[in-house]
Amino acid sequence: MNSYKTHGTCSKEIQFEIEDHIIKEVRFIGGCMGNTQGVAALVKGYDIDEAIRRLKGIDCHGRGTSCPDQLAKALEEYKESVA
Repeated sequence: MNSYKTHGTCSKEIQFEIEDHIIKEVRFIGGCMGNTQGVAALVKGYDIDEAIRRLKGIDCHGRGTSCPDQLAKALEEYKESVA
């Protein structure tokens, strides 16, 4: 399981599992339970690049980021680490 410490959101951490460039599992630690569970369920089975494309840049209340945006950042960081 991979882990990413979030910045600027209510959630504090994102845990995720990737297999063959596909998202197998996502868990948000903290944040709005319904929203984070919804995002996690929706991206399960997605290709990493597709998830990044859809989630990157989503803003929450003018913070300049959001839980979905932080997931995109986590996935980008993961891609860089395995390249």
